Amino acid sequence: MHRTTCHWLFKTEPDVFSIHDLDSHQASMWDGVRNYTARNFLRDTVQCGDEVFIYHSSCKAIGIAGLARVSRQGYSDPAQFDANSPYFDAKSTRDAPRWYCVDLKLTQVFPKVIPLAVLKAQPKLANMMLIKQPRLSVSPVTDDEFAHILSLLE
Repeated sequence: MHRTTCHWLFKTEPDVFSIHDLDSHQASMWDGVRNYTARNFLRDTVQCGDEVFIYHSSCKAIGIAGLARVSRQGYSDPAQFDANSPYFDAKSTRDAPRWYCVDLKLTQVFPKVIPLAVLKAQPKLANMMLIKQPRLSVSPVTDDEFAHILSLLE
């Protein structure tokens, strides 16, 4: 079976977890996702080896800050079981977890953030989920969108 998505865009607030918090030598857990659509992508579709744009939101320099690679596909987010975590979910059980996370490894920090305004100005990105559903924290990126975004670095 051929997968149509091998590229993703993951949003984060850099004051909570930035691209610089990712480690190129060790896996970093991408946890705390609490949206069912994003959860479904993490649980069902994101796979090891997939490339991920890291997108900084709710900050001064909003945009794509770099690239990471999925090093462990979806597994139960341990934060949902920790009563001291802001991501605790009392309705979630170990037998039936509600939330999932993945592990990422940093592959590239871009020399400068590709601003959201630049992304929105690209006709080739008009149908991108980032533009169509801007509040979604995990979204697929097509091969063409991925290549076009990388071309903006040149």
